[in-house]
Amino acid sequence: MNKPHHSHAAPLLVVGCVVFGLGSLIVKFVDVGSYAIAFWRLAIAAVIFWLLSRLFGQKLPKSRKAIYTAMLSGVFLAFDLSLWHESIHAVGPGISTLLNSLQIFFLSAIGFFFFGERLSKSQMFSLILAISGVALIGSPEFGHNGNAVWGFISGITSGGMLALSMVCIHKTHQIEKTSLFPMMMILSFGGALSLIIPSILFDSHALYPATMRDIGLVLIYGAVMQCFAWGMIAYAIPLLSFSLTGLLLLSEPVAALLIDYFGLDKPINALQWSGAVLTLIAIYLGRANEKNA
Repeated sequence: MNKPHHSHAAPLLVVGCVVFGLGSLIVKFVDVGSYAIAFWRLAIAAVIFWLLSRLFGQKLPKSRKAIYTAMLSGVFLAFDLSLWHESIHAVGPGISTLLNSLQIFFLSAIGFFFFGERLSKSQMFSLILAISGVALIGSPEFGHNGNAVWGFISGITSGGMLALSMVCIHKTHQIEKTSLFPMMMILSFGGALSLIIPSILFDSHALYPATMRDIGLVLIYGAVMQCFAWGMIAYAIPLLSFSLTGLLLLSEPVAALLIDYFGLDKPINALQWSGAVLTLIAIYLGRANEKNA
């Protein structure tokens, strides 16, 4: 399934991904639970996108199916965020974001089974490389981090949730061409609604920010990371193929790994760096045939 070329979409996706990944720093330092901070992020974004929709006169889609599909995208995004947050707390922003970025393999599988996109030998080989890379990253982590197992499970699962959210964004546009702000409002509202019960169940001890500093950071997390970054991502996704989307999403784990190591003093040894490089190469090789797809 080929997409028309849009020269502006790819740079927007890259910027959106990098800013999106920077949100991991807020998650790490704000004393709010993984599900709760995802709820606040999406709730804040829903209000902002509602105001933007009113300001720019963008209407809700008329199709109920389009509305439900956009809400479903938000549900998947909500649990992507929550599980990514869990992984950040367990293994740090860099490794968790790299694991989350394995969603490109979920995207490739979905594109193959449901959208008729071809999978090359290069892409299949890249999956083997990625598994090897994750094993190299994980082996030292499992030796000294008691939370490593949950960190890796939640990180990889979050990637699957993100892939499903992206597919639902595609499907929403296929059902009815939907303006950006209403779509993001519906998506954010649906995601926030789905997190009310999990937040109360799992994060009752850390349900809301308790200091002015944390309140400010949570507001930034909702306004900048969700509205600005995810808004650009949602805008760019329908203009690009699944494969090219996966390649450009590589910018997010690269930025997070560098921040984790140089900014947060995360101990990443040579074996883990080699695994990270191998995984990034695998992601790249999996998209190398994009021009021929």
